[in-house]
Amino acid sequence: MISEPREILSELVAFDTTSRNSNLHLIEWVEAFLARSGVASTRVTSPDGGKANLWATIGPKDVPGYVLSGHTDTVPVDEQVWASDPFTLSERDGRLYGRGAADMKGFLACVLSRVPAMAAANLVRPLHIAFSYDEEIGLIGARHLMPEIGRLAPTPPIACFVGEPTNMQVVVAHKGRYVYRGSVTGKPCHSSRAPDGVNAIDYAAELILKIRDIGRRLVAEGGTDDLYDVPFSTAHTGLISGGTAVNIVPEHCSFDFEFRPLPGVDHEPWLAEVVALARDELEPRMQAIDLDAGIEFVLDNGVPGFDTAIDSEAVTLAKRLAGRNDHAKVAYGTEAGLFVWEAGIPSVVIGPGSIAQAHAEDEFIEIAELSKCVGFLDRLIAHCSA
Repeated sequence: MISEPREILSELVAFDTTSRNSNLHLIEWVEAFLARSGVASTRVTSPDGGKANLWATIGPKDVPGYVLSGHTDTVPVDEQVWASDPFTLSERDGRLYGRGAADMKGFLACVLSRVPAMAAANLVRPLHIAFSYDEEIGLIGARHLMPEIGRLAPTPPIACFVGEPTNMQVVVAHKGRYVYRGSVTGKPCHSSRAPDGVNAIDYAAELILKIRDIGRRLVAEGGTDDLYDVPFSTAHTGLISGGTAVNIVPEHCSFDFEFRPLPGVDHEPWLAEVVALARDELEPRMQAIDLDAGIEFVLDNGVPGFDTAIDSEAVTLAKRLAGRNDHAKVAYGTEAGLFVWEAGIPSVVIGPGSIAQAHAEDEFIEIAELSKCVGFLDRLIAHCSA
């Protein structure tokens, strides 16, 4: 039975679990791996049955324990140029290369490598393993898992450790992220008669400029937290699509924008400003030409931020297990926000590898990082043992 993190990581990387694909082949492998140590597991499948989260508990279920959380999906390698096959783990200069090596199959491999030790230990507090699907495209799997945690862990866990790559630094907070799509419907006509039409791109542009202005205001006037590398809330438009030809007044334009508020900051007043511009100023002008013209907004994805107190049990234990006293806050989102706000479980983000490698060509994880993570987990097992 393979048991070393490197061996397990090689197996995990070989599964192409890009989010557009099913992860069931990886889940089946993990189920069999757990079963060899006598550990039962439970699937929480996607609505269409094509993907699954996996939950396993090692130790007593009637006392509070700890969750080890990670996602099984990866981002694509399309258009990237790799020095080696991204789905075959390769070693060079103390680094292990492969898609997902850092984000975040390295953490999964470390957790699985310690399963035999967990099963052999006399655990007085349980360790829960939570592996999810489709984190990369909106934390979809974790959203389906959250309502089931009360059934899977009847006694609420003490804390959750989300193993995103932090170089084993304790991350106590991250911003929220709320992604919206604006869809503008205008009235097409030949561009030689442009005033007779309703130019969807023009009206979208006014809304995009409003979002830009909100972002600038947040930089100049918003609250700050200097523990973040970007210490203020942000607003940003990232995608736009519209029009069919330059000589046709465009009928449709859509654009995707996001707000990333600091924890505890409500983004909805910013959204309300954008919606008010659409409803109070733009739509009346549009509908004076065509009553069917209009603007719609839809929330595409929302990830809550979190901020775990540095004197909480979750943080103090994580620091002790990691053997370091520093902590950080990050701008990117993770499943920790869902564990905190939807499952009520205090959370910390801590895992092997560097976030700089996430999604990159020739993604790698330092072998030394796997060793640090295994040490963290061994100390956690000891903490949970009699």
